[in-house]
Amino acid sequence: MTSSVRPLLAAPPHVVNVGVDEFAAAPRAAGATVTQVDWRPPAAGDERLAAKLARLTARPDIETANATALARVLDVQPLWTDVRPAGELIPELAEERLLLHAGPPIAWERMCGPMRAAVVGAALLEGWAATEEEATRLADSGGIRFAPCHHHDAVGPMAGIVSASMPLMVVEDRATGLRAYSNLNEGQGRCLRYGALGDDVMRRLRWMGERLGPALRAALRSLPDPVNLRAVTAQALQMGDECHSRNTAASALLTRELAAALARHADLGGIEALDFLRDNNYWFLNFSMAASKLALMAGHGVPGSTLVTAFARNGVDVGIRVSGLGDAWFTAPAAPVDGLYFAGYGPDDANPDIGDSAITETHGLGGFALAAAPAIVGFVGGTPARARRISEEMATITLGRHRDYRLSGLDFAGSPVGIDVRKVVDTGLEPVVTTGIAHREPGIGQIGAGLTHAPMSCFTGALDAFPE
Repeated sequence: MTSSVRPLLAAPPHVVNVGVDEFAAAPRAAGATVTQVDWRPPAAGDERLAAKLARLTARPDIETANATALARVLDVQPLWTDVRPAGELIPELAEERLLLHAGPPIAWERMCGPMRAAVVGAALLEGWAATEEEATRLADSGGIRFAPCHHHDAVGPMAGIVSASMPLMVVEDRATGLRAYSNLNEGQGRCLRYGALGDDVMRRLRWMGERLGPALRAALRSLPDPVNLRAVTAQALQMGDECHSRNTAASALLTRELAAALARHADLGGIEALDFLRDNNYWFLNFSMAASKLALMAGHGVPGSTLVTAFARNGVDVGIRVSGLGDAWFTAPAAPVDGLYFAGYGPDDANPDIGDSAITETHGLGGFALAAAPAIVGFVGGTPARARRISEEMATITLGRHRDYRLSGLDFAGSPVGIDVRKVVDTGLEPVVTTGIAHREPGIGQIGAGLTHAPMSCFTGALDAFPE
């Protein structure tokens, strides 16, 4: 026996298990120390796809394209410049019975309960129908046309329904001239975006169009400069937000920017607006989404790039778009959300994942910035240690780190940004999303919040479609 082997046999065994965790069970049960290495074969063991992955990973032109796309994403300066009715910004909404929705394309017949209810509410809001039943019949007959928000440079949370009279924020990057839009956040409780219906929901939507939108526009236009949403986001990340499911700090910061200007426009409803903003901790979510959409628009359309530029869910399907693959959607069935439920509700009541808000994860926020928001684990489930681990894992599937979005939980490292299709398929790690949970039946609303993932088949489909 050599002298180098003797110490190993004299000491308690330390087993390293690579891959399937079940193989670690026996030595662990025998009292051995076991280190588990979570390794999976690339492309889930699909030899053809793994071979293609290897070829794409070795291409310098893809690395160059990705560097270009990521630089464009990081260079965007999202400025909130205006609030206007959706029909003025997207003329098709005013010219025909068109509604925008969250996620990849979907027909009325396939829509989930919350989205169908939101369609009904929008039809009532626009005066296309007098009752919920009449609105449903109108949709059944093909009297309403639908398109994804993403097809019109917009994003919407949960059902994401946008109609002509709803106010939209305008977020723009002056260097490129790009503009992105989102509707205004309704707040907590019973909201159209979760599929809630009723007089209270409709009253709020009408007030937002008639009073809140004009008050915000007047206040914004009276400021010496547009509101820099990148600066608000960077500061909020240092105050415990991840700018998807937790927006408490960002909402307060944004309200502070507007408070004096709104007070000066009391005749237009400025005081009412302040009361509404004070009670709405979700207020910044839609701004975070629009700013993220704007950044990813800048990174889209780079030939040869494997950067994910859209990630959206409609409650039935999840879809991604890739910078170098044009406007194609790569879809998979929407996943359930693993989370915490309000009293009286559980997983059987939940709708699968829904909403355009995962654009924030695509931009390095939300689930990718969990290390900045330990308080959120009490809302979505988990522990602060798990939150840090998730942010670290997401760095292995991205192209870089954000230079302004810093995570205190990771020693102020930049948030992982720029999901790379190749890295997702190579590691087997699916992008993590923090999200709300909607009831599967129409007309009820939010019943919880939690974590979910983008399905791997979206990424394998995109990789398979990539030209060689």
